[in-house]
Amino acid sequence: MSGLLDQDSAEYEVFALRYATHDDRRSGENYLGDDPHDDISMPLDFYVWVIRGMGRTVLVDTGFDASTAARRKRRYLHSPVALLGELGIDAADVDDVIITHMHYDHAGNIRAFPAATLHIQDAEMAYCTGRCMCHEAIRKPFEARDVCAAIERLHAGRVRFADGDHAVASGIHTHLIGGHTAGLQVVRVRTARGHVVLASDAAHYWDHIRSKRPFPIVFNVARMLDGHAAIEALADGPDHIIPGHDPAVRQRFPRWNGHPDIVALHAPPLSDAHLAADASRVAASDPAAASADVQLETGETQ
Repeated sequence: MSGLLDQDSAEYEVFALRYATHDDRRSGENYLGDDPHDDISMPLDFYVWVIRGMGRTVLVDTGFDASTAARRKRRYLHSPVALLGELGIDAADVDDVIITHMHYDHAGNIRAFPAATLHIQDAEMAYCTGRCMCHEAIRKPFEARDVCAAIERLHAGRVRFADGDHAVASGIHTHLIGGHTAGLQVVRVRTARGHVVLASDAAHYWDHIRSKRPFPIVFNVARMLDGHAAIEALADGPDHIIPGHDPAVRQRFPRWNGHPDIVALHAPPLSDAHLAADASRVAASDPAAASADVQLETGETQ
């Protein structure tokens, strides 16, 4: 990392908020080429992320709404706006939204944040408005209304473009990765436990990095695979990489105030012993399991 990034002293809380899921997904749908898991159940979760501290709140991606969930056959659990409310955040007060890329599940609620400035890569805006969208297979994960919402925000003077690395604020940086889309960016955040990388769809699951296999929705396979190494270099360790859709994220990190779909990524990951004990309690239908979960409230372990 450059000296500029390493000199950042700001530290933030970071939360993953699960708002939807695709329960009946199979492993063969999640890998390009051979399925390393021989067709097992492999659900895919949908998240937005919140970065909070130093007097600011930054939202990473905006999710999709209930109508999109119904049309695309995804199980909708919460409105992202409602989940923000659980953290005491009003959508109207969000000043900055980082759009990692313009797929429907990451950019579907831009209009729900009317005061926000969008942070997006030049390459991504060119991609979702240019000749690549002539191909139905490429434009399928996009929604035209989401692209229009981003263009409206641009013409309102509230889009900040990046061409590569970009400082959103001290301790919050975006980095162009590409691969999954032409302009996909990841977010590197300084926390009390070190630099966390919100990988978004640079890695849908931790297993994509471990197995060196790409997700099948991909613009450039080589850049996606090179991106795995790039995010490993940006993060302070394997547990500092947060994949974009892995249900294991909610198992690996402590719940915030006991909420099953909000976890604190700035907190140390749960130990393997704790995970095993918790799994045993759930398997035994122990009524005390929920109260025994490690919880976080305003950043402190209880």
